[in-house]
Amino acid sequence: MPAFVTFGRILFAVLFIYTGATKLFAIQATADLLAAKVTIPAVVVPYTQQIETSVGMPFMQLLAITIGGFEIVAGLMIAVNVLARFFAIFLIIFVCFATFYFHDFWNQPAPDNLSTLIDALKNLSLIGALFIIAGYGRGPRRDDPAYGDV
Repeated sequence: MPAFVTFGRILFAVLFIYTGATKLFAIQATADLLAAKVTIPAVVVPYTQQIETSVGMPFMQLLAITIGGFEIVAGLMIAVNVLARFFAIFLIIFVCFATFYFHDFWNQPAPDNLSTLIDALKNLSLIGALFIIAGYGRGPRRDDPAYGDV
């Protein structure tokens, strides 16, 4: 049974590795999408301007790079089962925010929101799987019985 868990964990992580890489390969498109969907609160704008000045790139591009890198690192860490619980919890938060900002089916008219609703439900199932990974953690150690007497 632990081999199935390992295989499932690797297959699950492929989604985050792939989406993170696509964000990094299309940084400007990702930054444009973020700018269209995410509004920076006025309280935070002076800090984002300081970051833009010190880094020398628009904040949304920096955010796109950060998100893409985070998805790749988190996916790899879950795949290789290192700090899996830690990264699963952070991915839960990330997927919740992504669902809220990018799959807002409640703001769309009824026949047009079906695709967005399905995407939101898929994200909900991803959150469920991440909760399983967070609850399971690294799993049993080599000298621990994996599933009792099974």
